[in-house]
Amino acid sequence: MDTIDLRSDTVTWPTDEMRAAMAQAEVGDDVYGDDPTLNRLEAEAAEMLGKEAALFVTSGTMGNLTALLTHCQRGDEVILGKQAHIFRSEAANAASFGGIQLNTLELNPDGTLDLDQIEGAIREDDEHMPRTRLIALENTQGSLFGVPVSAGYTDRVGDFARARGLGLHIDGARIFNAAAALATPASDLVAAADSVSFCLSKGLCAPVGSLLLGDSDFIQEARRTRKALGGGLRQAGILAAAGLVALRRIPQRLHEDHVHACALAEGLVDVPWISVDPTQVYTNMVYLELSPEAPLTVEALAARLLDEYNVQIARNRYSPTTIRLVTHYWVTATDVEQVLRGFRQVLS
Repeated sequence: MDTIDLRSDTVTWPTDEMRAAMAQAEVGDDVYGDDPTLNRLEAEAAEMLGKEAALFVTSGTMGNLTALLTHCQRGDEVILGKQAHIFRSEAANAASFGGIQLNTLELNPDGTLDLDQIEGAIREDDEHMPRTRLIALENTQGSLFGVPVSAGYTDRVGDFARARGLGLHIDGARIFNAAAALATPASDLVAAADSVSFCLSKGLCAPVGSLLLGDSDFIQEARRTRKALGGGLRQAGILAAAGLVALRRIPQRLHEDHVHACALAEGLVDVPWISVDPTQVYTNMVYLELSPEAPLTVEALAARLLDEYNVQIARNRYSPTTIRLVTHYWVTATDVEQVLRGFRQVLS
């Protein structure tokens, strides 16, 4: 990459193998169901995650919205975390396009929701109230240091939901980072879910796309929902070819990104004006606090790091003093050393 870009793992460029696969991809028309490369991607993703079927969508936000619109009717309610991406960072689309109400609960530090609080949030069968339809979890929990959520907890939520006639959706944008951190197959982390979405275009390095997975009936209905959102795809095999490389090659190396994130955090501990806790680095994210007394703002720090050290960072959108650094395929051990040099020099 031209810069050492730590703003997000969404900035990843496709690998050379992905570019070659895209150039050579066999394509068809996905609306007719005859794009062979896309069909192969969906089949392999479903098998990898232990679900019956999968649906390619253009983004994680579209995947989550498609899931919620498929699970819920207008006026229904979803229980989820107050820090969830679906609630904070998806432009209120569930309300805008589906008339779906989001009932938010505080997350525990480990990224979980308290089952007793979920129980208390479920609506009574009363005409004055919306109907509770769905529980939504996130794994990894991006707003809480990228913490992974265990299979055991998710299984408990799944049992809880089924006993009450509710569905369970997992926003698994970085589910393979969770799997790497927990040394657990991704399929085990989503076994209890009725639906799960994950991104190809974050840590998995593909240029575009996410997948939504569930049983065959759910995905058939989700395909109709996707079409209504303008997501009918034509020769999408060009994108799916990169996705196939992502699924086959990238998950087994994600631990390298986690090692680099830990090295960043440990190296930043003694940098003036920076507060960081290496014990809160769980996957590929490092959260920093810049002291309000620091001689420059986050924006000024970012400008100098880019100009002098070719390092790109950004302020967390929810706090003027918080910086989130995200490691990925294109951040090497040598890059980590350069980032640390930059922070030390600029803040000394």
